[in-house]
Amino acid sequence: MQSGLPLLGADEGTGREGDEIGTGRQRASVIRVGIGSNFWTDLYHHALTTSWPRFLGWSTIAYVAINLGFALLYRLCNAHINNAADLDLFSLFFFSVQTFSTVGYGVMAPTGHMANALVSVEALLGMMINALSTGVVFARFSRPRAQILFSHIGVISQRASPAALCIRLANSRKSAVLAMEAELSLSQFVIGEGGYPTRIFTRLALLQSQVPELRFTETLVHPIDSASPLAILSVEQLDATYAEILVTVRGTDEATGQAVLLQHGYDHAKMIKGMRFVDMVVQDASGNYRVDYRRLHDIEQEAEAAA
Repeated sequence: MQSGLPLLGADEGTGREGDEIGTGRQRASVIRVGIGSNFWTDLYHHALTTSWPRFLGWSTIAYVAINLGFALLYRLCNAHINNAADLDLFSLFFFSVQTFSTVGYGVMAPTGHMANALVSVEALLGMMINALSTGVVFARFSRPRAQILFSHIGVISQRASPAALCIRLANSRKSAVLAMEAELSLSQFVIGEGGYPTRIFTRLALLQSQVPELRFTETLVHPIDSASPLAILSVEQLDATYAEILVTVRGTDEATGQAVLLQHGYDHAKMIKGMRFVDMVVQDASGNYRVDYRRLHDIEQEAEAAA
């Protein structure tokens, strides 16, 4: 059997970061053109998908900017605020914070039509923004996420005929993932009909794609038989098509009952021949079984290959 997957020496890239395709050894950037900025029209999606540091950072900047803007309005309109220093920007800023958050300590209070009009606008805006912000924060916390860990690399077992590509995953939560279904695909960027580049996905058959529950660990096994593209394509062909192996896992969280969906990508060069995963489940002297998650990425030489 002719397999184009190398033994060792793959670098760390997986081609799964940003708008890029390809492996760590050969990577191409994808530039989107003809699409206008949709930041403000899709602000909710951006708020949900951005990282927590960026979300908190931009929220703080927006909070300070809004209150500073109202403080400047109070000052420009000569709005009179009781118990506040005469047009002192710091006092007006903290008055704006109290109004915007609807805290209202009562120490500083607006007097006059202009000041009360600005306070009314800010209080209304503050209630709407606070309600929206609370909803976004709750949505970020309540999004279903399965804590499934994927092995850093895959191994190609040659103990049986045909050889088999193995990728290990583990559930790091105490609650199981029920009715877990896994899918393995080979992603390639090729030149299609008419000379236009297109991305194609080839399903890689698994010995067992459905598991009643994922409580601890599971190994996905793809036999590299005559029907598998991994048995036909060479390293050069895989590199030329920016090939990568995608693992998609879906199931239902036992604790929340929510559907979960994850995907992980592998550089095709990070598949190591003649190796096997080190067992994660071991039995101690007391007869109890222990699952050692520290061994998730550990591999060892196959006994037949070592002999």
